[in-house]
Amino acid sequence: MSIELKMPALSPTMEEGTLARWLVKEGDTVSSGDLIAEIETDKATMEFEAVDEGVITQLLVAEGTDGVKVGTVIAIIQGEDDVATAAPKAAAPVATQAPKPAEVAAAPAPVTAPVATVSHSSGDRIKASPLAKRIAANSGVDLAGISGTGPNGRIVKADVEAFSGAGRSPAPSSAMDPGLRRESLATDNRPSTGSGLTVEGGDIPHEVVKLSNMRKTIARRLTESKQQVPHIYLTVDVRLDALLKLRGELNASLEPRGIKLSVNDMLIKALGLALIQAPKCNVSFAGDTMLQYSRADISVAVSVPTGLITPIVTDAANKSLSKISTEIAELAARAKEGKLQPHEYQGGTASISNMGMMGIKQFEAVINPPQAMIMAIGAGEKRPYIVDDALAIATVMSATGSFDHRAIDGADGAQLMKVFKELVEKPLGLVA
Repeated sequence: MSIELKMPALSPTMEEGTLARWLVKEGDTVSSGDLIAEIETDKATMEFEAVDEGVITQLLVAEGTDGVKVGTVIAIIQGEDDVATAAPKAAAPVATQAPKPAEVAAAPAPVTAPVATVSHSSGDRIKASPLAKRIAANSGVDLAGISGTGPNGRIVKADVEAFSGAGRSPAPSSAMDPGLRRESLATDNRPSTGSGLTVEGGDIPHEVVKLSNMRKTIARRLTESKQQVPHIYLTVDVRLDALLKLRGELNASLEPRGIKLSVNDMLIKALGLALIQAPKCNVSFAGDTMLQYSRADISVAVSVPTGLITPIVTDAANKSLSKISTEIAELAARAKEGKLQPHEYQGGTASISNMGMMGIKQFEAVINPPQAMIMAIGAGEKRPYIVDDALAIATVMSATGSFDHRAIDGADGAQLMKVFKELVEKPLGLVA
């Protein structure tokens, strides 16, 4: 029997998306769990897996098609039991669902030896994702010699790269790198309204780069944030010497466990504690109401090759520094591999963005609604500083809090910055 593959809803609020890339072609045989396509929403780009087994007989929506509504038939699978006799069902045309291209050409007859089928010498089929098979074919790698680490021993991209010694993804193409499936600062799925801005390149050498849904959403949401959210910025200079000394001592004791605390780990804990001690800043503005959070979940900005993603340290105030360090390292690594789940980067009650490692002395971050504050961390540097009423040299950083003035008064924001400064300058409170 024919099986219709429909545009999935990858989040509760998703209404439409972009079919960014097909990972199969007409005639390929797929099994449950095989990767079929990359679907891009304004929250993320995620891989879509097959649920049924059979042969792909029709791809009804072309790669790169925008605005594909949830529930639209995007492909037809012919069940393996009757692929030789049954004809695929006609699918409703999708020309009205997407602005480009309306339809693909009629499907060719299924091939008798699809690329997706690979066998051991014993005749058993090798389980591998289409992406892994494509990389193996391009690299001349025999899948029969690879042990899979995916579900049920399935060979995935990382297995092929490890076997071939590549150790990294191929150079990025014009389509999004499949290794970076999930990334966004967005927290809703409202369609992009566009800016109405037209820019001409003129005679300057250039290329036109299509924006991903994620980039469109970031542009729209941050524009809305600056236009609709009245930002107030409060900056404090924070002396780091005591924190750096404590960090060195803690790392010496944690070294046998393979844990190395970063300054950022300690600042995340400090912000979590500060939000609990200054609860009027641990809020979200919601029109006629305000959400008051009793737990501090800190969104941490992490740079990945194609943008930013914000994995969340939940309940940061009540986690040990070693736990925060281990969790952040694991989240950041999986973020760069595109393996985060949506609940790991959507939400949070406040954010922290540290650009100190890039030498940025001070900056003012844009609030990411519905959160009502974000802490911007600058570089620690040697500065003239008054210590015990005498001029001395100290390691000092500038931290700037951006606050939604609809929800947070200046005095309350100042209280949070004061508590944050005290926790960093007297850091034993971070380990108490």
